[in-house]
Amino acid sequence: MASPAPERPVRRPRVPQTDSGLPLKPVYRSGDAGPEAPPPGDYPFTRGIYPEGYRTRLWTIRQYAGYGTAAETNRRFRYLLEQGQTGLSVAFDLPTQIGHDADAPMARGEVGKVGVSISSLRDMEILFDGIPLDRVSTSMTINAPAALLLLLYELVAEQQGVPSSKLSGTVQNDILKEYAARGTYIFPPRPSMRLTTDVFAYCARRIPNWNTISISGYHLREAGSTAVQEVGFTMAHAVAYVDAAQRAGLHVKDFAPRLSFFFAVFSDFFEEVAKFRAARRLWASLMKDRYGAADPRAQALRFHTQTGGSTLTAQQPRNNIIRVALQSMSAVLGGTQSLHACSYDEALGLPSEEAATLSVRTQQVIAHETNVPNVADPLGGSYLVEALTDQVESGARHLMGEVEAQGGAVAAIESGFTQAAIQESAYRQQQAVEDGQRIVVGVNRFAGDGDSAQVVKVSPHHEREQVEALKALRARRDRDRVQQTLSAVRDAAQESENLLPPMREALAAYATIGEVCGVLREAFGEYRPGSRS
Repeated sequence: MASPAPERPVRRPRVPQTDSGLPLKPVYRSGDAGPEAPPPGDYPFTRGIYPEGYRTRLWTIRQYAGYGTAAETNRRFRYLLEQGQTGLSVAFDLPTQIGHDADAPMARGEVGKVGVSISSLRDMEILFDGIPLDRVSTSMTINAPAALLLLLYELVAEQQGVPSSKLSGTVQNDILKEYAARGTYIFPPRPSMRLTTDVFAYCARRIPNWNTISISGYHLREAGSTAVQEVGFTMAHAVAYVDAAQRAGLHVKDFAPRLSFFFAVFSDFFEEVAKFRAARRLWASLMKDRYGAADPRAQALRFHTQTGGSTLTAQQPRNNIIRVALQSMSAVLGGTQSLHACSYDEALGLPSEEAATLSVRTQQVIAHETNVPNVADPLGGSYLVEALTDQVESGARHLMGEVEAQGGAVAAIESGFTQAAIQESAYRQQQAVEDGQRIVVGVNRFAGDGDSAQVVKVSPHHEREQVEALKALRARRDRDRVQQTLSAVRDAAQESENLLPPMREALAAYATIGEVCGVLREAFGEYRPGSRS
């Protein structure tokens, strides 16, 4: 029997460094750590936003789920809640994300593939059937039509007899990162910013406990940004939202406490912990010094974390269990308020029930077996972590200055500055994998024969079911009422009034997401990269 081929030599970087390129010393000493940070719960919240960390309340275990029809996703939600998940996180399919109904020509072949298909209030009623919305926190990963999905959620709660004041959760609603990294935009940046600030104002009046935006660094990171870029660009986008809200006549004290963030957590363990600490400190100083926000609720950065989807490998997929566990621990040590641990089979397809359960159990083991949650910021005072915190913050501030020099986040996106910076970083990282300087176990080292995993696929009959259900809905609804309410949306779009009240009336009449977005497309146009609006 032939001997296995020897592993090829590893090409190490000349100077060991973090994934962001920050040089690493062989040993860190007290002089590297800087002055001692204030305790957890105190400004600038470097060590966490709560004095006792997780002792009084654990992070929310919020697994991302959604596929096929609303009924099928409802069954997955119920299953995950039975397994101990403490919050829902809804994945929507691509047609829903870009404002097309299930029967639209552009939706063909994509219905229910990467998330649940939602076209109308009827779908949302089925999605949350039997789930008490006053007792569960729900996050919705939706951007361009975020206002519409939030309104549908509110309407379902109303049917359940749940007042809007009792609703809690988050709508992603971060359109800038779509232009910068992800691509599921509909309208040009400036009318999209209007929709975002309209959500701020609407929720301040009607849904006070709802997080009106989840300003996302996650997708920037997935597109190839470094940890430093993730923080820097995310904070630049946050500044753009706060400035836009102020221009719309809103007061920081009214909307800032409901702003939230969404970060990735990758495998460079200590840099990731430092990243979260640096982001908290940077946000606190921005709110206090730039905007004069004295309320600690506005200064305290609250964030959801998801383990790195792009770090998962189709080769030897069970290695992903280890990656996800370590990334989850890093997020907890960094002080996240909410966490999604990716399922190990996501590089192959939709998460299987077994894999999704294992991801919930990963968080439960950290929460209940490690004793880690019983000490706030347990890595505080680590010479390495404190030094990295300073370096990440410094790098992020420098990048924010570059964005300001471009004219702000919107202008930086319109000029292509942000996209080019992320693309360059992604190229360097891939090059490091290909030449062996960056090791990915099972891919460019220790490949072996690998293993296999069950692949979950969405059946084509789901699309047929959705299209038929939508056809039946159109036949039985009040057509005159639908047209009247859509006309009101059209009129509001041409003026400056808040768009959410007329959109709510249209959705309550069972107008579809595609129909409402169609009216807004007529008023605002559609975004094309390279155009300015």
